[in-house]
Amino acid sequence: MGEASSELEGPDFEKGYDTRNVRDGTILLGHAFGEPVLVARRGDELFAIGATCTHYGGPLAKGLMVDCTVRCPWHHARFDLRTGEAIAAPALNNVACYKIEKRGERFFVTGKIEKKPTRTPKSSPTNVVIVGGGAAGGAAAEMLRREGYEGPVTLIGADESLPYDRPNLSKDYLAGNAPEEWIPLRPPEFYREQKIDALTNTTVTGIDAKTKQVILSDGRSLGYGALLLATGAQPVHLTIPGADLPHVSYLRTLTDSRRIIEKAKNATRAVVIGSSFIGLEVAWSLRERKLEVAVVGRDSVPLGKVLGTEMGNLVRETHEAHGVKFHLGRTPAAIHDGYVELDDGTKLDCDLIVVGVGVRANTHLAEQAGIATDNGVLVNEFLETNVPKIFAAGDIARWPDPRAGRIRVEHWVVAQRQGQTAARNILGADERFTIPPFFWSNHFDLHIHYVGHGSGGDHASVSGDLKAKHASVIFRSDEKVSAVASVGRDRENLEAEVALERGEEFNPG
Repeated sequence: MGEASSELEGPDFEKGYDTRNVRDGTILLGHAFGEPVLVARRGDELFAIGATCTHYGGPLAKGLMVDCTVRCPWHHARFDLRTGEAIAAPALNNVACYKIEKRGERFFVTGKIEKKPTRTPKSSPTNVVIVGGGAAGGAAAEMLRREGYEGPVTLIGADESLPYDRPNLSKDYLAGNAPEEWIPLRPPEFYREQKIDALTNTTVTGIDAKTKQVILSDGRSLGYGALLLATGAQPVHLTIPGADLPHVSYLRTLTDSRRIIEKAKNATRAVVIGSSFIGLEVAWSLRERKLEVAVVGRDSVPLGKVLGTEMGNLVRETHEAHGVKFHLGRTPAAIHDGYVELDDGTKLDCDLIVVGVGVRANTHLAEQAGIATDNGVLVNEFLETNVPKIFAAGDIARWPDPRAGRIRVEHWVVAQRQGQTAARNILGADERFTIPPFFWSNHFDLHIHYVGHGSGGDHASVSGDLKAKHASVIFRSDEKVSAVASVGRDRENLEAEVALERGEEFNPG
């Protein structure tokens, strides 16, 4: 996790500032009442909101103003400049909104606006049931209440914990840099206050779409007026000899991460099987814990199919500079008590193994209910399935992206935003999900931001200096930009996001 500077910068807006120094379409960092404040101008109108992103504390002043919103440079959260409202994940909490008073050619920030916007849904189902307590499910439950829905909301999660910050499980939490109190997205009392019936350690074993009932693992049945499926994915497990030995771990849940942390305390050598994003983030985290780490990957360039050869090599070089050993173009053949045997006979000594070779979408519940599936649960642009009043979001949803065609994406921010959109559509918003996919990945001092959806066949070109970790890789398909991966160019990645949204050409600075 990063932290924005706590020192106040820029002008004191309580003392006033010349309006003419804030140009139309720009944002200015200052402060008022001992807090950083962002002032933005759109036409003749001025807005003032808190300047620190409520996700990880990113500096909004270094972000991008788009229409009447500002986007955080760190993880692309969006805030409404008129209200301070967090309108797109990963930020879930609003920032403060301030009053502005104009006196001649100067403006003054005079205090906070405490009143929160109220909304009335276009339609309200009798009740809403959400199956899955991860990113999409948790975000959807919150959005239903924010949009003014007052009916019963039930959030059913198979996990033993309430919704938590899953990306951190392979990053700072696993590395020992983030305490566990940072991991829950909300405390238990939040769900009670919002009247969200959050069930943990509970699975749905069946759906009866005709009677609009879900059957729970404890034998109960629960009716629904609208249903959101957000069942996520499960790690792909190895089937080689020794794959079930006790020192073999997978990482998906908070319990998994805790287990790896405990095993790492008594381990000296680790082997990570799979050069995926999860696998490489685990490698980074275990190196932070001073373990010797070897990574086994079937591809010749780690992450090359997603990031391109040049950035994939930069990821490998960054890991190698911090002591990670790679065995690429290799697969494990067998796991033994003290070592992993590879397909070429190489033996890697280890007392901890973490497997990250991909995940499979949990679509069986949808399939049993007669909902259309094809490499995921098929949804329309409103995230509704072929069965009316049943929606799907997150890792299981395969939706028609306006740029890449029908896709399914396993990214945290995508899942949260789909949950938010699905919630609004459950309430009659008729809002198309068109936001380009976005994710971030950390590898020691290398922080990657990726927006869009490329494929292995896309042409990749580099703008900037990858060796200096200040560059963007632009991916093109049929001469159109499909995705942009950036390091050290956070604002540029935001600009790429806007270009993708608007169907415009992206020209990096």
